[in-house]
Amino acid sequence: MEVNEKCDVYSFGVLTLEVIMGKHPGDLNLYLSSSSSSSSYSNMHEILLMELLDQRLPPPKDQDAEKVLVAAKLAFVCLNVTPKSRPTMQQVARKMSNPRPSLENDFHLTTLGDLVKSNCVTA
Repeated sequence: MEVNEKCDVYSFGVLTLEVIMGKHPGDLNLYLSSSSSSSSYSNMHEILLMELLDQRLPPPKDQDAEKVLVAAKLAFVCLNVTPKSRPTMQQVARKMSNPRPSLENDFHLTTLGDLVKSNCVTA
């Protein structure tokens, strides 16, 4: 294993999900790393982002929902199994500093599959 900036990007993705979920996303990370099969990928379209959010907090609304969605999309891009496909921290910081509206569908209907297939860093 080569230790480089892409490891930091991966760690950022894990930490971001931990903040969003209110717990370590260990099982989710394992699930994502095994999602290369088509059956695992289709299952991701059944899991709503809302189900992963920290249940101790009220659901986000309006602009807060948009910010959570941008953070979740960034986290999933940072967790890409292939290090070369992960963004740089500069790209992540740029996206977090200037998020663009990205709610193609209702926040409450957004699935993990929607997050994984999006490339929010270059968009």
